[in-house]
Amino acid sequence: MAKKSTTNKKKLRRRARAGALGRSKASGLDPVRFSLMAKPFGPVCNLRCRYCFYLEKDILFSQDADTRMSDEVLEAYIRKTIAATPAQEVAFHWQGGEPTMMGLAFYEKAIRLQQQYAGKKRIRNVIQTNGTVLDDSWGRFLAAHKFLVGLSLDGPADVHDHHRIDAGGRPTFDRVMRGMRVLRDHGVEFNVLACVTPESCGRALEIYRFFRDNGVGFIQFMPIVERLPDEAATQLGLELAVGIRAGEAAGAVRMTPWSVEPLAYGEFLTEIFDEWVRNDVSSIAVMNFEWALAAWLDRPARVCQWMPNCGRSPIIEHNGDVYSCDHYVYPDYRLGNILTDDLQEMIQSDAQCSFGEAKSKALPDYCRECSVLRVCWGECPKRRFLDTPDGQPGLNYLCEGYKAFFTHRGPFFKAIAQLIRAGRPATDIMSAEVIVMPHAHVSSP
Repeated sequence: MAKKSTTNKKKLRRRARAGALGRSKASGLDPVRFSLMAKPFGPVCNLRCRYCFYLEKDILFSQDADTRMSDEVLEAYIRKTIAATPAQEVAFHWQGGEPTMMGLAFYEKAIRLQQQYAGKKRIRNVIQTNGTVLDDSWGRFLAAHKFLVGLSLDGPADVHDHHRIDAGGRPTFDRVMRGMRVLRDHGVEFNVLACVTPESCGRALEIYRFFRDNGVGFIQFMPIVERLPDEAATQLGLELAVGIRAGEAAGAVRMTPWSVEPLAYGEFLTEIFDEWVRNDVSSIAVMNFEWALAAWLDRPARVCQWMPNCGRSPIIEHNGDVYSCDHYVYPDYRLGNILTDDLQEMIQSDAQCSFGEAKSKALPDYCRECSVLRVCWGECPKRRFLDTPDGQPGLNYLCEGYKAFFTHRGPFFKAIAQLIRAGRPATDIMSAEVIVMPHAHVSSP
């Protein structure tokens, strides 16, 4: 059962120190690794991207007069995250909404608190931003404190501006490009997060070459997949369907017009891969390909969607509430509050363990028998709302696209893995001849 929330700030303050350093030891839990993403301004944003799944979450926090993370919550978040992290490096991930709307002073305070509580641990900060407010002050700060910046940019102006507009309905491409120049001018390390919508499909090479021509060295292509409201969403006052529990039947599926078609997404990845594998291996990191290659190298997945189980990537909202996942910020998935509860206890709670383990336990037989299971692992549970051909619930919406991509480009991933194992550079694949038999059955590693 998720713990009930309280909005009584005096009660929260009185109990704030109850989760002080060392509670995990007292509870007898062996600490596990986790990645806790922060939403310091909740779902507040200066843009109104048509495909955003988070803006509507403001209705869930309507009782909060202010959605800015308080000093008290910030202090508890930093102190407890450092204390609960078993590794020597502690990563803080800032997202939103739009996290830069908190202002520089907030992050300067965060840096001071990190330095205060770090001890001998190394601190790393990652911030995901739309880039529209970045200026030289931000550039100097991000560079000085070695932030890794994720910049949201979907491609050339007409692709980007189709969905990524501001609150006044105006295009944002030029402002984002200005933000990119700020990052580059100040030597800030950044990567690009590009959302893939129906408007992107059919223009894969144009989009990829746009990034390459603009000197982007790290790119992630994120498919947009959202359903129109189901009964659970309607009860919460939301306009997008609520994430179902793994293995549950979703009922009638109605997709938003900005959701990418499964096979079109697979073809999008394939077109970019074919360009990348012949020209840009090692010079451009396409994270979708890096994550897939890990499977052929028998290495652990680096992101939760490609892991057999999930549950180690909770999020913390502006008010200190901790939820199972960024895609499951709903009342049923609230684990507790940073002011009153211990992080390791929340992450290792029965509710969170069941949430994470359901990813593998609820896999339908169709997935268990799939030739590319060890690459995909059913991907994100929120997208597993289709029925398999034999009628079992739990098939990922993007299955057809992923299966086509991983099957037909599997020989290339296998060849790159063999080069790396042999101590040769991965770039050798660009001059190698990889024979792919038409319609050949290619299994995952």
